[in-house]
Amino acid sequence: MNKDYRFEHKHILGIEQLSAADIFHILDTAISFKEISNRPIKKVPTLKGKTIINFFFEPSTRTRLSFEIAAKRMSADTFNIAASTSSATKGETLIDTARNLQAMSPDIIIIRHGSSGAPGLLTRHVGASIINAGDGTHEHPSQALLDVMTVREHKGKIEGLNIAIVGDIAHSRVAHSDILAFAKLGAKVRVAGPATFMPAMVESLGAQACASVAEAVSDADVVMALRIQKERQDDPLIPSLREYSQFYGINRTLLDKYARPDALIMHPGPINRGVEMNPDVADGAGSVILEQVTNGVAVRMALLYLVMGQEGAE
Repeated sequence: MNKDYRFEHKHILGIEQLSAADIFHILDTAISFKEISNRPIKKVPTLKGKTIINFFFEPSTRTRLSFEIAAKRMSADTFNIAASTSSATKGETLIDTARNLQAMSPDIIIIRHGSSGAPGLLTRHVGASIINAGDGTHEHPSQALLDVMTVREHKGKIEGLNIAIVGDIAHSRVAHSDILAFAKLGAKVRVAGPATFMPAMVESLGAQACASVAEAVSDADVVMALRIQKERQDDPLIPSLREYSQFYGINRTLLDKYARPDALIMHPGPINRGVEMNPDVADGAGSVILEQVTNGVAVRMALLYLVMGQEGAE
């Protein structure tokens, strides 16, 4: 790392805002925090006295709990708010809700929202640091960072790797952030899915659109399957789940025939077993799905630490 490097981001809104140097700095910081989770007493005083609010307008298990655990392991005071228990149910606007939260002087607001751009909107109305935990079909930066961290740990690098992402590319904020992150670090990203699940300008993100799953997975070092984002579709965009599984599901026969023998198997979760991925693949050789979850805590600890100005954020 360049000794003159400074992490200068007060907010984490997306991978798009981060440079390759920023990403590597976050990953290196996450590695330094990862061992805390293996201690008998899993707590350090790094953020003692800081207040962090998890404000989730959409359901979440891994992301919300991961951020909460990350904050608690750094001794921050954490509070969780769900949209169903907030004044949003009474008609209060997102900005008014955020301003009221700001009046209570939090240091960080972590937000997941169904509308793309919601976290960025909050940065213009509150003084707290904002971390995007997923906004619409836009981005999910912490998921991409933990994905990159997991691959880097196993492969020792990102540059030059072949990354295959299969599934609902158009509606997946994970796909958007992962493509940006892996491409920025020098990997070759190929994507595949039904035509109705492919965005028109996917190449502009840094990915190659493939005509078939076999083409995307050919010689892949990493194969990632994505969940069908039914909640972001007004009408069904595929004939049936059975047909989807037949043509786009990741199975052992496909991997053995096309992917590299040591290919990593990834999924951001939750997995619909037997649809986007067969159980023997999810639980079999090369699967690092649970390691992704473990690394999620370390990455989110790093993000909380960095946006709090420990490295000169402004």
